[in-house]
Amino acid sequence: MNEDAGIERGVAEEATRVAPLRLEFAGEWHDLPTDRPFIIGREGDLEIDDNPYLHRHFLELQHRDGLWWLANVGVLLAATISSAGGAVQSWLSPGARMPLVFERSVIVFTAGPVTYELSLHTEEAPYEVSRQVQESMSGETTVMPASFTPLQKQLMVALAEPMLRREGVSMNELPSSSAAAQRLGWTMSKFNRKLDNVCDKLDRMGVQGLRGGAGKLATNRRARLVEYAVTSHVVTRADLPLLDDATLRNQVDSDAD
Repeated sequence: MNEDAGIERGVAEEATRVAPLRLEFAGEWHDLPTDRPFIIGREGDLEIDDNPYLHRHFLELQHRDGLWWLANVGVLLAATISSAGGAVQSWLSPGARMPLVFERSVIVFTAGPVTYELSLHTEEAPYEVSRQVQESMSGETTVMPASFTPLQKQLMVALAEPMLRREGVSMNELPSSSAAAQRLGWTMSKFNRKLDNVCDKLDRMGVQGLRGGAGKLATNRRARLVEYAVTSHVVTRADLPLLDDATLRNQVDSDAD
């Protein structure tokens, strides 16, 4: 009887034990508390930046019901969460929350002209990535395979260039449309047309955050496009040479691109 009680007690203790979660941002590591929420924003446990576009309290991490949860406690900004090496991606809108079930998750969000990236790590995740997914993500397979023209991909690389050139997780300034167009040697009308085409294609695939409702394009679609393209591995550092590809620069323009 005592042995059975000991086994039951051991099982109960294992069920209530909290798996440690660590957060990395800009080279600094934080061990998350298990007895209270951990606040990320302009103020809080992790003071990201004094960026006035960033919510004072934006994201909240908390352990409850046996899992770590990430909640968006802001009112305007959304965040992109990528896990399993980019195989799983979620868009966390204001008021939403989600469980963190993989060993590593990357959080990317944009406030004003700046894009931020941080990562979460645990060695005791409830779910593992299958070998098939690991093998597919080690190559050029994306979360949601899509066919992009070379010019469309070039546009995404131009917007994502600061993130693609980054080292580690940190913050990067998102290029303006005019700066990205200039980087490509395009007119603004050409840039906007290509941007419309890419956003329309991803929106039809079900990618959230590229539409502002009632058929209108979202005002922050450039930021959302960069977050999706980078975390889903649609574009990678290996694509940076596209920016200086003379053949693409001389390619005849087409509305289909």
